[in-house]
Amino acid sequence: MTSRRNFVATLSLMGLSSAASGSAISRIANTGTTAMPKIIPNYVEMKAGDLGTSKSFYEQAFGFAFTDYGPEYAAVEGGPVQIGLAAGEEPAMPMPTFETDDLETALAQVKSAGGKIVQDIFAFPGGRRFECHDPSGNRLAIYQPG
Repeated sequence: MTSRRNFVATLSLMGLSSAASGSAISRIANTGTTAMPKIIPNYVEMKAGDLGTSKSFYEQAFGFAFTDYGPEYAAVEGGPVQIGLAAGEEPAMPMPTFETDDLETALAQVKSAGGKIVQDIFAFPGGRRFECHDPSGNRLAIYQPG
């Protein structure tokens, strides 16, 4: 694998010093094409009206372990997608979706942790899922492929 330093040096030697300056999308030579950066989902941030209650919900329902970053932010780190909770009500965020290998047990855990079920288990083309609200009103989907 080519290191970033070698890649930047190669671009500079090709006369593309502006592309080597760190631009995420660089114009390549005079071909008129644009290199697209690789973009993969790796973080979901949600608002939490009551940060402590929301953290407790995620700890009990999913077994998450949070790192606190001051009194208004906590994050679950180390997985393929990291989760952040920010104190506050706005803005509304998109619905994150979590995969499980045992949908019925996940449903029971969410109920036990105080989650409000807004759509019970149903089938969809990718498997089965249910939807719920966490204590701050964030809508979540939990699904089992199949």
